[in-house]
Amino acid sequence: MKILKKVLVVLISLTVIVILALIGYGFYLKPQYEGKVKLKNIQKTTTVYFDEFGVPHIYANNSKDAMEALGYVHAQDRLWQMELMRRIAPGRLSEIFGSVALKNDKFFAGIGIEEASAKAIAALDKNSPSYQLTMAYLDGINQYIDEGKTPIEFSLVGVNKEKFTLKDVYNIFGYMSFSFAMAQKSDPLLTDIRNKYGMEYLKDFGIDGSFNTTRIKNAKEKPQEYITIAKSIASLLDQSPIPPFVGSNSWVIAPKKTKNGKVIFANDPHIGFSQPGTWYEAHLVTPDFELYGCYLAGTPYPLLGHNREYAYGLTMFENDDIDLYQEENNPTDANAYKTPNGFSRYEIRKKTIKIKDTVAVVLNVKVTRHGPIMNDLIDGLNKKTPVAMCWIYTQQPIQILDAVYRLSHAKNRTDFQKGVALIAAPGLNIMYGDAKGNVAWWATGKLYKHNMGVNTNFILDGASGKDDITEYLDFSKNPSAVNPNWNYVYSANNQPEPIDGFLYPGYYLPEDRAKRITQLLDPKSNWDKESVSKMIFDNTSLAAPQVLSNLFSSVDYNTLSKNEKEAITILKSWQGSNNLHDVAPTIYNKWIYFYLKNTFEDELGETDFKQFLGTHIMKQIVAKQMANENSLWWDNITSKSVKETRSQILSQSFKEAIVSLEKQLGNSVPAWTWNKVHILEHQHPLGKVAALRRIFNVGPFEVPGSNEVINNQFFDYTDEANYVVKGGPSTRRIIDFSDIENSWSILPTGQSGNPLSSHYSDQAELYNTGKFRKMKLNKDEIVRTSTKLVFVPYKN
Repeated sequence: MKILKKVLVVLISLTVIVILALIGYGFYLKPQYEGKVKLKNIQKTTTVYFDEFGVPHIYANNSKDAMEALGYVHAQDRLWQMELMRRIAPGRLSEIFGSVALKNDKFFAGIGIEEASAKAIAALDKNSPSYQLTMAYLDGINQYIDEGKTPIEFSLVGVNKEKFTLKDVYNIFGYMSFSFAMAQKSDPLLTDIRNKYGMEYLKDFGIDGSFNTTRIKNAKEKPQEYITIAKSIASLLDQSPIPPFVGSNSWVIAPKKTKNGKVIFANDPHIGFSQPGTWYEAHLVTPDFELYGCYLAGTPYPLLGHNREYAYGLTMFENDDIDLYQEENNPTDANAYKTPNGFSRYEIRKKTIKIKDTVAVVLNVKVTRHGPIMNDLIDGLNKKTPVAMCWIYTQQPIQILDAVYRLSHAKNRTDFQKGVALIAAPGLNIMYGDAKGNVAWWATGKLYKHNMGVNTNFILDGASGKDDITEYLDFSKNPSAVNPNWNYVYSANNQPEPIDGFLYPGYYLPEDRAKRITQLLDPKSNWDKESVSKMIFDNTSLAAPQVLSNLFSSVDYNTLSKNEKEAITILKSWQGSNNLHDVAPTIYNKWIYFYLKNTFEDELGETDFKQFLGTHIMKQIVAKQMANENSLWWDNITSKSVKETRSQILSQSFKEAIVSLEKQLGNSVPAWTWNKVHILEHQHPLGKVAALRRIFNVGPFEVPGSNEVINNQFFDYTDEANYVVKGGPSTRRIIDFSDIENSWSILPTGQSGNPLSSHYSDQAELYNTGKFRKMKLNKDEIVRTSTKLVFVPYKN
């Protein structure tokens, strides 16, 4: 018995020691939010106050010291995220995750971001402030890498830390720019449909811009299957450890429409959810500069920001900045392709992709005058019919570093606009408001034209030259509005009005959010921060109740079951809200899925139908196609002896939806509430491992919102029991120039990417319920409510 007791004591002691060691290790790995740190290359003591949500407020004697400190604190909270971000564009994820990331690496290594980054860096003015401050920021990151704690993810996956370089910054901006692009997701699909069924079938797709009737108003101062491309690229972005940019809302209200007579700025960029989230907030103050910004991991200047003088943000323009060209090989020389001037040699780029625990893969990427051949980068494409990708980002000079520096350091509205003009890609709606009462938006991007009759929604002819770009437009031709007489500017990824009679082609999203925004803004002239906060969390769809009128006119009420009748009654009284305890959105979205399946899957096939569900085209098509009783898509081509009608398809889809909900949620229709099916979990790359899920993931949560409402918590249509929310507002910001020191923000989870930090998920509940926290500018309040970390010059 004594021996047993001794064994138990030893075991208990060892267990306690292990637990204490793990706790101690956890405390060691936490970010340092107070104390003193020696920092090389700063001139004077720099103080960082971390507020109660972990936002650093950096007070420095000069901008270089501020940027050194920013790089250090950004790295201590987000180094793992920075590591992933910088690896995507050059194709280096396989070094961490092994061959599972090879497809991703092959594609991104081949499309030319890394080569374009090198070219842009070579052209930089090394004496410019944008360059000098970027190098200070990188130096801060690298000092943390040398002297700071190693994030737990590095240890778990077995990757060594490496110094950050300027090329990493450009590669991160390059990946961001590609994730904004849309052509590669839909052009191959449309080409396939045209080749199989003819242009008649595409009349319902609105590719002529006819669906976008709610357009952003300008106010200027005077036979091959290509679907493999679309499927592969969409899959790569969906499976990427860093989420793609997707959409966004923004509106800026002029003084005449606000209660306090000052500009109110609102912005919520829509991005795929991940953990950590997209943005890192930081507030920099020097004797001659102040800015509160939202930063991408590994980048020195914020894409969203404000100070006491002005505020800016962005949404996606959705313009077409990628064209796909079918090239023609020389029949006698596989290394040459046809051009208008005869055959030219392919440029060959050799790329080596290192793979964890196995041999490296060598790519020989063929590049034409239009761009890289996609067949070399995506599995499953026929090598005999090469398709090249022409992307404005890699074709035009890249001035993104100078551009974002100017946006964040502008002296006035005119100076700010000069920064906007430098962005050739991606296409963005840059939103602006200032303390002087100005409101504005400008569309960025190097816009261009083709010959009349060239439809860039399809894969183009690369050999003849007839489909080549014929004209690049001056920035003055970009859509914009500055201080319009309707006293606000807005963007919801909808199409701008034509300029000089030219409607810019693009991949614009439905007018649902745009109509709701204008419906709310137009009649009201006493906006304040509180009313804007309710609007930015608005969950109402104007389109859904209108779409339902097609169902009501199609069903035969005499054939409905008890649950079907109850569901119809609920839908008829629905005003389009998507709140947690609403029943109607559960029924509506299930019906929409079966309508899409029964209408389009017979022509597209199961695989291509799933691809179709992930495109902007699907979002655009629902309301307009459903209203067309004569649409060719109603007929099921697999039932040769029957020609289906709209009423049959819509009624059948409704009945199938009810059967599905009965199986998944039971027979009580009032119990089919939205909170039971609309679920959000913020996924960390390591959270996919079951044992690590609870450590790294944040959630799951029941959340309001839906597809294409202002609170755009979007999901894929499916017959699964849950609608898994893929993305939504990556931040919600409201800047009120009548109370600039108390403007509001919220992040989906938290500031820190370190799972051991108290700021890893401390904003999630606030975010999910539509609440906010302060973006503090008042130093006395900041000092009073913060911990203090002091950087002192390192002296040998």
